[in-house]
Amino acid sequence: MDFALSEDQRAFQQTARDFARERLLPNAGRWDEERHFPAEELRVAASLGFAGIYVPEEHGGSGLSRLDAALIFEELAAADPSTAAFLTIHNMVAGMIARFGDDSQRERFLPDILTAKSFVSYCLTEPGSGSDAAALKTRAQAFGNAHYRLNGAKAFISGGGIADLYVTMVRTGDDTARGISCVVVEKGTPGLTFGKPERKMGWNSQPTSTVEFADCDIPVANRIGAEGEGFRFAMMGLDGGRINIAACSLGGAQACLDLARAYVQERRAFGRRLADFQALQFKLADMATELEAARLMVHRAAVALDNGEPDATMRCAMAKRFATDACSHICDEALQLHGGYGYIKDTQIERYVRDLRVHRILEGTNEIMRVIIARKLLEAA
Repeated sequence: MDFALSEDQRAFQQTARDFARERLLPNAGRWDEERHFPAEELRVAASLGFAGIYVPEEHGGSGLSRLDAALIFEELAAADPSTAAFLTIHNMVAGMIARFGDDSQRERFLPDILTAKSFVSYCLTEPGSGSDAAALKTRAQAFGNAHYRLNGAKAFISGGGIADLYVTMVRTGDDTARGISCVVVEKGTPGLTFGKPERKMGWNSQPTSTVEFADCDIPVANRIGAEGEGFRFAMMGLDGGRINIAACSLGGAQACLDLARAYVQERRAFGRRLADFQALQFKLADMATELEAARLMVHRAAVALDNGEPDATMRCAMAKRFATDACSHICDEALQLHGGYGYIKDTQIERYVRDLRVHRILEGTNEIMRVIIARKLLEAA
């Protein structure tokens, strides 16, 4: 098993690192405070190939692997987890359209998505069915052979109100998972409205709102795949989404570890550097060890997904659970090492703490990750 990165991987990893340090890091604190959506910077990221990372080259994307994507998102998140996380969602939707859409849909939607001329949102979660995604109520009623009429609401939608396309899971059939389909709703469609932007603990560079459908008519041509395939698409998307959000956690934790390591070598107390106290050395050692373990789990899960291994779903759940828990803890420990300065916005550590906290909730809560892992283990017994 070779753990070394290829020359190509090192190259795009460095490209992502340079972009993050030059365009994201100097602005991330201001975007967080002003709740500013950095559309221009996201378009620059798209020009580097970061808006269609695992869209095949024949469809205009970068044609990279899930492992490659994890390397890129970690570097972006080391500067700004919130903006990096939005880009993971954009890539997930691009990948779904490329993989499951037909030629006409790819031609209509992908060019603007891959250049970030159009931003995209993913609409699965509903006010009454968070972890129980198969219980969604938003319904698409067919009218003849040409249209669906949507009624319902989606909750906690990243990009709600500013996105141009909303890839939405709707119920076209019975009340089981087999009754769920996937459709694209375009901004400006009559009946599509948005709730007020949520006031959040973190992830403030991307707006979050409810997305509401009231007699919202869309063409059948906007359905991705056949009726009843939506839940399968959603679950397949979540495997990759869990790797992506875990990778964003790695980036945030690495940034905080680097800040803490520099701080304890400069800060003095009782006539000594903080770095000279063994208790603090041990804390740094544990943080670095936990981060490396998390990174290995994320990369192993990404390889499993790339290779279509039968245990890929379990590995993605394991990596997401472990990495988001561990990295959130690392950021908190880095804040503690900074003492009162860690609580001040100028150090930026508190921003990472706030941004990474939600990673333990989204893409399936970490409690749900444990359910998935246990189920797979017991199936194999």
